[in-house]
Amino acid sequence: MQGCFEILHKDLAGRIGRLHTPHGIVETPALMPVVNPHVLLLSPQELADLGAEMIITNSYIIHQDPVLRDTALERGVHGLLNFDGPVMTDSGAFQLSVYGSVDIEPLEILKFQQKIRSDVSVPLDIPTAPDAPREQAERELAETERRLREAVDHRSESLLLAGPVQGGIYPDLRESSARRLRDLGFDLYPIGAVVPLMESYRFRELVDVVVASKTGLGPGVPVHLFGAGHPMVFALAAALGCDLFDSAAYALYARDGRYLTPRGTYRLSEMKYLPCSCDVCRKHTPESLNEDPKRVELLARHNLAVSFQEIRAVRQSIHEGSLWEHLERRCRSHPRMYQAFKHLSRYVEYFERLDRVSKSTLFYLSTESARRPEVLRYRKRICRLELRGRVLVTDRRPAEEDRSKYDHILGFLPPFGPYPLGLEEMYPLNAELPDEMDENAMKEALDTLRLLIRENPDAEFHFEIRCLEGHRDAVL
Repeated sequence: MQGCFEILHKDLAGRIGRLHTPHGIVETPALMPVVNPHVLLLSPQELADLGAEMIITNSYIIHQDPVLRDTALERGVHGLLNFDGPVMTDSGAFQLSVYGSVDIEPLEILKFQQKIRSDVSVPLDIPTAPDAPREQAERELAETERRLREAVDHRSESLLLAGPVQGGIYPDLRESSARRLRDLGFDLYPIGAVVPLMESYRFRELVDVVVASKTGLGPGVPVHLFGAGHPMVFALAAALGCDLFDSAAYALYARDGRYLTPRGTYRLSEMKYLPCSCDVCRKHTPESLNEDPKRVELLARHNLAVSFQEIRAVRQSIHEGSLWEHLERRCRSHPRMYQAFKHLSRYVEYFERLDRVSKSTLFYLSTESARRPEVLRYRKRICRLELRGRVLVTDRRPAEEDRSKYDHILGFLPPFGPYPLGLEEMYPLNAELPDEMDENAMKEALDTLRLLIRENPDAEFHFEIRCLEGHRDAVL
């Protein structure tokens, strides 16, 4: 069932898309609540009412329970869970990562997923722990790819098949494996074995893993980031190019008395106020919620509600072209997230290739904004300008006498640098900027100016740039 993904809007590497499945179309970015087939903490109708278009469950757990297995084989996984929308099933790889082995063969669990009519089946891959040595990562990756090739030979034409990307924390392994899997033609590509990175706040390494995997996969296929269930990471994951997330956190954290927000996690017992306005929070105080006999269910409902709220906020920011601004606000919620945000500048070429060309208004919120993809793209394009004769570069409005003295007059605006005066109201030069620009902005602007000068050796440049006062070390 290839060709099941269409892209509607783009921003950075993120996109709003439509994933076509046998049980309907899912708009992405999308969050799939993890449903434990043994204990339905929230009913399927409650999940749908909160915003779930698609859910994910574990086919290995279903297979190992005779009652669940027989019911699923008779009624299908949708009948077992009483959910009419798309259902994705994992294969037991999580249990493999925790316990070291599972009592089932890879092809057996794949065929079981197909028999219970899972919309998206996941072959039994081998998750490589982040701290595994390279030799182990290579060995486990080879076995994973062998299993995936076998899965392709036994795929169902009417159901979707996922091809998990493994390779540990080694970007070259991730990228090369992703290229090979792309050529095999899977319908969906999960990036696996990243939960330990998120649990230990190693978001910088998460960026490396996702970018490497996405580089190998290319821009046109849907990508699932396994285990990304906390709302504080949705903006980062979407900006990197991930389309699907799954959340067991809403339930696990509820059982532990923890309250999710897009900025982080709180212990309900330590809270004085509930900052959310969902149905649960409007009707409770922290004290009454903590004492409610249905506390776990209510807290799970809040956790999921705030997660879907963040998904909608990410979609809106992609639609309007403000994902960078949204991402920056979210990444400032934790020092390790902010470290990952700054690390994005290492991949500015990757983002520039995927980012859309025109947006509404760029908001310069911090020194990191000087390294946005728009700045790099502007530099590439302005340096196509062919100049000869006398050129004035100025950040003031030129006097009439200047127009007769010079063959060309260019404005100067950090972080972009020189620009033709007729473009000052066009994106991205119409950016909202602070009155005093920082050193990063000045450096980027001057780098662009130097490059323009080198590209036009027949021009004679003159400068009247007042904003460089206080930046005396910025020598042309």
